Amino acid sequence: MKFRKYLRGSRRVLAFVFVASVIWLLFDIAALRMSFNDVSQDLKEREFAQKQGRRKDDIEDMGFKHPLQPVNVDKGTFIKKGNRFDRKVKDVYRRGAKARQETNDLARNHLNGGKAYKEDSNRSNVLITMKSVVKEIIIIPEKNNETKTMKAKMIGTHLDDDEEHHRNNTVVKSHKDVGKHENLVNKLLKPGNDESDINIDSTEIHSSNKTHFIQKPTELILRGPSEEAAMLFNSTDVRMRRSGRLHKIMALDVTDRPRDPKAIGQFGQPAKVPRDKEVESRRRWGEGHFNVFLSDQIPVDRAIPDTRPHLCSESLVHDDLPTTSVIFCFVDEVWSTLLRSVHSVLNRSPPHLLKEVILVDDCSTKDYLKEQLDVYMSQFSKVRIIRLKERQGLIRARIAGADAATGEVLTFLDSHVECNIGWLEPLLERVRLDHRKVVCPVIEVINDKDMSYMLVDNFQRGIFRWPLVFGWSALTEEYIKKNQMTDSDPIRCPVMAGGLFSIDKKYFYELGSYDPGLDVWGGENMEISFKIWMCGGEIEIIPCSRVGHIFRGDNPYKFPKDRVKTVERNLARVAEVWLDDYKEIFYSHGYHHLLDKSITDIGNLTEQIQLREKLKCKSFKWYLDNVYPDLNAPLVKADGLIFNVGTRKCLIFQNGSLSFDKCDLSNKSQHFSYTWLMLLRHNTSCVASREMHVIMEPCDNIKPHQHWVHKSGGVLVEHLMMEGHSQPMCLEAEVNSDGILLKGCDPINTLQKWQFTHYYTQ
Repeated sequence: MKFRKYLRGSRRVLAFVFVASVIWLLFDIAALRMSFNDVSQDLKEREFAQKQGRRKDDIEDMGFKHPLQPVNVDKGTFIKKGNRFDRKVKDVYRRGAKARQETNDLARNHLNGGKAYKEDSNRSNVLITMKSVVKEIIIIPEKNNETKTMKAKMIGTHLDDDEEHHRNNTVVKSHKDVGKHENLVNKLLKPGNDESDINIDSTEIHSSNKTHFIQKPTELILRGPSEEAAMLFNSTDVRMRRSGRLHKIMALDVTDRPRDPKAIGQFGQPAKVPRDKEVESRRRWGEGHFNVFLSDQIPVDRAIPDTRPHLCSESLVHDDLPTTSVIFCFVDEVWSTLLRSVHSVLNRSPPHLLKEVILVDDCSTKDYLKEQLDVYMSQFSKVRIIRLKERQGLIRARIAGADAATGEVLTFLDSHVECNIGWLEPLLERVRLDHRKVVCPVIEVINDKDMSYMLVDNFQRGIFRWPLVFGWSALTEEYIKKNQMTDSDPIRCPVMAGGLFSIDKKYFYELGSYDPGLDVWGGENMEISFKIWMCGGEIEIIPCSRVGHIFRGDNPYKFPKDRVKTVERNLARVAEVWLDDYKEIFYSHGYHHLLDKSITDIGNLTEQIQLREKLKCKSFKWYLDNVYPDLNAPLVKADGLIFNVGTRKCLIFQNGSLSFDKCDLSNKSQHFSYTWLMLLRHNTSCVASREMHVIMEPCDNIKPHQHWVHKSGGVLVEHLMMEGHSQPMCLEAEVNSDGILLKGCDPINTLQKWQFTHYYTQ
């Protein structure tokens, strides 16, 4: 009874509300717990995926995955071979399953209920594709209700943040009205209407009160479900400029005919020469210094395995990437490899980003590279051929291609490559983030014998060893762990290989392009690498961009001059301009003869030195300390006191002459250095021989009587032996006069044995 009195009248309502609230709270707690569990599971999955930085063995275990293959070109259906997933091109620009489903639901609700279209904040990047799937049109004139002729442009559904307030007021035409605008849609989809403006008469639009006009620069927005989102994007040369918006990397591989899965070399598989064709195969090897016979049998648009790390297909890049001009320079290139290089770019590059493909013919002599090449390439509107009237060499040919390019980014490729799935966008993304980044794809191997596509280790970077010899070096496990790297992360690269890279065009010319004084080929990768790093830029290898390359054992073309002399001369120019005092290390590795300018003319360096000063480039020591600290590059081979084993005294230079005295590290007169060019240097003076006497004179790197061999091995390892004498002559301490003489070398004479305080290299 007592309890009932509290439930009378309004108190009963309050009690009911209280109980209901408690029950509702319990349901909320349960739902929240389930949500936390889902989030926790999602985070665990993300963490696990992020830790899956694939190494070479992981990919080999998984096996090569065939790239996207067209099954029905008319319908735009592409199937991903292998065991990872099957999909259509519709998913290329996907925002994730959830966002995609929300967008489709919104479109479906609009079509079914005839309600005003209302966008969700998590909407997908949706593009309309063909006139058969146009669902809605929004017309935005340049001036509200005043302009009769309007310019139209294809863009995505998403609006910039400053356009948010227009969304709720935007009413669109029903899909039933689209049939009334057949002329409009046909204009948009007509071949050739790419980035150019399309004039549309307002009478074709039937502007009714169902269409909301926004006063802003004219845009025609076509919206449709994401199932067909990429087809128009892939089939028309449309440029999207949506600052700050992101999308997943496009996995394009488009060809104008279904590929024959049984074709020789298809999917990057090794090809085999028939037994009755082995003689012909060997005979044709010299045409390109690889298996030309097999190359000619392989389709020019063959598929190759998608070797990207797992995370790359999920990577996001900006919608407003810069356009690029792809530049191939060639001389007497093999027909099939040149065509395969061009087809791989056209088939696997987003059309709106590929401004053009420029083929620079460096005065080829092969007939098939003349009219026949012109006729073949005429079917591709984006391909241009530039023919040099006389042989210029790779370096000047690239400059000619860059001068003709109209894209915002220059992408240089060798003419015997195959670009892989998703190769272009990761490169352009890095350049977009910083125009001073110069980026390179991972260069994978096309086997020169069987033309198979071969995977390489992800964690590789380009380096050099003395004397400026390019090579590859694997990142250490310690470095990878310290920087928490996955196999899709960009890799800082001290030196690029030079054959394949992308660079902002304005930055390329800001750097002075290539040194025009370099001849034909050789050393240009060193020159531009030092220039980039020391003058404010960065070089990166992008693991999500992969390009196969045929590594040839020799150059199939001839050098206008002697090849060895050409490369040596180029390297000497690089050393003189960029290496500062470290250039002696270069010359010491067998290039002493280049120091004599009367024998080797490396050309005028004034412009290059002035360019370095103008750009306020850093020193080579800075480069060693900050970019390539792994390189062993001491300025001298040894320095400190020169101790004579026999006298137990040290060499001293005072009052213009050499003598011996008690060793004293604090005495600067006893400090000498043994240089890379084999000089015994004290400040600017060097130990030299004059007949059988030893004197000091101004240092000169090219005078042989100043060159002393020390620590070179053998029985005279501790001796200081004069270079170039008909018989071995060594420095010997004279006990009675505290002087030094030049005498015949004696392996056991302790008066001829010398030791420096510090040795930096042997």
